[in-house]
Order: sequence, then structure tokens, then C-alpha cells
Amino acid sequence: MKKYNIIRPIMLIVIALLTKSLVTNLCMVLGMGQEAAANLGFMAMMIAGIVVFTRMRRHQK
Repeated sequence: MKKYNIIRPIMLIVIALLTKSLVTNLCMVLGMGQEAAANLGFMAMMIAGIVVFTRMRRHQK
């Protein structure tokens, strides 16, 4: 079994949450409603999580 790296999952969670808050706040500053901004932030969070995960997996091999 390979050595487990605790930093990778923590980094993935931090990047996803920071992306969500940044996109949500930016949308609200630009005049979007709270619900729509939260939905857009969630979509951005999912996309950022997938991108970071695939990049981590690619460098792991």
C-alpha cells in the first residue's frame, strides 16, 4: 500500500470551499440574487473539485 498523504484531501476541500465563497461573493457584488449566486457558487465548487482531483491523480501516476 502506498503512503497516504493527508494534505491532498485537505487541499481539495479548501480549494473547493474557497472557490464557492469567492464565486458567490463576486456574483452578489455584481447584483445577482442570493439564491442564484449560491447555486452558481456550488456549481463552481464542483467544477473546481473535479479539476483539482484529476490533476492530483495525473501527477500521482
